[in-house]
Amino acid sequence: MPEPSSAQDPAESVGNAGAGGTMDFAAEQAGSLTAPPPGEHLVPEGGTTTGKPRSLWSDAWHDLRRNPVFVVSALVIVFLVLISIWPKLIASGNPLACDINKSQDGPAPGHPFGFDLQGCDVYTRTVYGARASVTVGVCATAGAAILGSVLGGLAGFFGGWWDAVLSRISDVFFGIPIVLGGLVFLSVVTNTTVWPVIGFIVLLGWPQIARIARGAVMTAKQHDYVQAARALGAGNTRILLRHIAPNAVAPVIVVATIALGTYIALEATLSFLGVGLKPPTVSWGIDISTASTEIRDAPHMLLWPAGALSVTVLAFIMLGDAVRDALDPKLR
Repeated sequence: MPEPSSAQDPAESVGNAGAGGTMDFAAEQAGSLTAPPPGEHLVPEGGTTTGKPRSLWSDAWHDLRRNPVFVVSALVIVFLVLISIWPKLIASGNPLACDINKSQDGPAPGHPFGFDLQGCDVYTRTVYGARASVTVGVCATAGAAILGSVLGGLAGFFGGWWDAVLSRISDVFFGIPIVLGGLVFLSVVTNTTVWPVIGFIVLLGWPQIARIARGAVMTAKQHDYVQAARALGAGNTRILLRHIAPNAVAPVIVVATIALGTYIALEATLSFLGVGLKPPTVSWGIDISTASTEIRDAPHMLLWPAGALSVTVLAFIMLGDAVRDALDPKLR
């Protein structure tokens, strides 16, 4: 009788093929998102392997959907975005309609959070305050991510004098304390809209994204598929957009998601200090600043806007942590 073969079962071999690849965000290194070894895994269906490749993004989404931290934080963020766009969904009042006779009054029917120093409804102002904070956070993060990714990506790809100049400029911006810079820069601005605050955050926020993008591009351009594309005659633009950018964007997304919560907290800090958003704009930072002097007599004035700010910042940071864990193959 023929002896049983000792060769490994092909299905078992295929099922073990997608374990390779590392990504070290702390060291500003990005693993390949499209290269077969680190970025493709086999999709099990009914407990068997089918040989169908699955990208790193598909794997990340598969993990995120089963992560309760991601689900809870995503639901909180979706709710915040909805009330930022349509605050009348849950608040029918006017945040600027005040009755001085109700100054610092506690909760009352139709006014569950009580009234502030000017007699304005704290509940309505807390709901409408989400609009300014979310707008600043999203726009500042988008601006910093785009500017930092472009400059950092070009520096990491071309190197040379461009890389040296960008590195020295980044070092200058890293040396500026962000709160002190906001006090100096925004103290001379008389515009009461959110755009000066967004512009300031982008100005001091892009170097962090640029440094991450630079490291990710420098790592991605060393892979064999980039060298093969160059050998086949692909130009720099095609290599950057088609091969390197998809493989270097993951760490940028992670850092930008976490930074979004930080930028919301920064806006509230600057508004609290009186140099950020200014009345009549409704902002959690402005309300916290007003309530800080009345905390003993009317603690409800501080509790609700401060609580909303804390929940918002925590939700974005938790979302960024979940995305980081899903996109980092080392944690699989």
